[in-house]
Amino acid sequence: MGKSQEAFDRLRLIRSENIGPVTYQQMIRKFGSAAHALEAIPDMAKRGGGRMPRIADRKQIDAEIAAVHKLGSRFLFLDDPGYPPLLAELSNPPPALIWRGRLELLEQPIVAIVGARNASAAACRFARDLANSLVEAGVSIVSGLAKGIDTAAHQGSLGKATIAVIAGGPDVFYPPENEQLQRDIAQGGLLLAEQPPGTEPRARHFPYRNRIIAGLARGTVVIEAAPRSGSLITARLAAEAGRQVMAIPGSPLDPRSRGCNMLIRDGATLVQSADDILELVRHFDDRAESAGKNVGEGASCKISIVEEASDLEVSDLDRAPLLNLLSTTPVTVDELVRQSGLSPASVQFALLELELAGRLDRHAGARVSWSE
Repeated sequence: MGKSQEAFDRLRLIRSENIGPVTYQQMIRKFGSAAHALEAIPDMAKRGGGRMPRIADRKQIDAEIAAVHKLGSRFLFLDDPGYPPLLAELSNPPPALIWRGRLELLEQPIVAIVGARNASAAACRFARDLANSLVEAGVSIVSGLAKGIDTAAHQGSLGKATIAVIAGGPDVFYPPENEQLQRDIAQGGLLLAEQPPGTEPRARHFPYRNRIIAGLARGTVVIEAAPRSGSLITARLAAEAGRQVMAIPGSPLDPRSRGCNMLIRDGATLVQSADDILELVRHFDDRAESAGKNVGEGASCKISIVEEASDLEVSDLDRAPLLNLLSTTPVTVDELVRQSGLSPASVQFALLELELAGRLDRHAGARVSWSE
């Protein structure tokens, strides 16, 4: 899309209040363009019974674009040729990524390596060697630039095929001690960020970063992890996306191995070498090529109008039963369709109105609830 008006409008839509990745996709699909979606927000929020959400100011978007270009970075929008097809398969793919470096690394098979921040020296060495062996076999390595295993994985693939996904803006260095590594990856690898420049990473940003890591990769390898760590969140997201989840076993006497051993107990594949991993992710070859062809040749199909917006408006009479079904306890959208008797499209449209009005929260697993 480059510098087109549609790209500008899409970025404005993404940065507007109450517009998340799922809402963004649904708005584009329903209205055909970001400009039409932006025009529809006031009426939809009004019907949702809430206040008008803040729509991103044009000057704000101009400033963001200028800041991205000043960094030597560029935008990659969902439906752009070159957008990673496996990432696009997620239910909530990032509408736009800010990238710097070698975008062609996304065209190779990708494996994620994640693990403990306080990893042992032996585990870090194993992660470096494993990453190096995989890149020598033509695989790109993706990780989150955290301390410990992430850092080791990047070091083992640096200068060859390393991809770092960061939680904050592309100009923010976190952790601070990895500033030089982040700069090196931006030069010789690929640096990806979902947040705009200047955004300091907060706790809520890391699960979003983790879903990008899991979504890019054919499989995720976990090397040392605590039972409630972010690495296990990445593994769960990978499993939910239908990707391979692999773990390196460890001593039951080491608390840092508990997460990996739990994963293996619960169905993750035990791996011990690059050959083990390559064998497991090889079956994605045909799938990835097919998906890539579809994205490249038919990118516009995702943004076509699937139904006229006027046909999706829900009357107050029909909306009332749907509102009664909602509570602060998350429930699946499918369950709302079943119990309300409304069409799936009508339910989705009504939920969009509520979300734009700031009255609805979305959760993992296509679940929704009243905002608390």
